[in-house]
Amino acid sequence: MSEQSPNGPATLRGVHHVGIPVRNLERSLAWYRDLFGIEPDFTVEAEGDDTSAAVQLEDARITAAFLTVGNTILELLEYHHPRGEDFSLRNCDVGAVHVCLEVESVDAAYERLRSSGAEFSAAPATIPEGPLAGHRFAYFRDPDGVQFELFEKPGS
Repeated sequence: MSEQSPNGPATLRGVHHVGIPVRNLERSLAWYRDLFGIEPDFTVEAEGDDTSAAVQLEDARITAAFLTVGNTILELLEYHHPRGEDFSLRNCDVGAVHVCLEVESVDAAYERLRSSGAEFSAAPATIPEGPLAGHRFAYFRDPDGVQFELFEKPGS
C-alpha cells in the first residue's frame, strides 16, 4: 500500500463494528442469543479518564460486549454511569441509524423472529423497481427500540 499524504483523504478498509448503547446488557445478550443464536466473542469493562475523554462523558463506566455477525461486529454498550435516556428517535430523525442484517430468506426470518416476540413495523416488502428491484426487507426493533432491518438479495 502506498504512503498516504497527511493532507489527503483517509483510506478506509471497511466497517469494523457498529456500537449500540443498550439499557441492560444481559437482556440484550439474551435477545441476540435467543433470536439469532449469537453469543458474545468477549466482554470488557471501561472507565477512567481516558474512557471519559473518549466518549465525552464525565466519570463514564461502561460494559461492552462484542458479537460477530458475518464480517461485521456489533458492540453492545451498557453505560452504568451516566445512565442514558431511552431511545426515542423516529426513522426520519437525524442520528436515527439502523442496522441491516442480511438473511437468506426474509420471510423465514420474519416468521421466526415474530414468533419469538420481535415487533415488526410491517410484513416483509419487495422493492418493485430501481437499482434494488427484487430485494426484500422488513424493519423491526430491539428491546431498547433501536431500529433493525432484515434484508434479502434476489435469488438468495
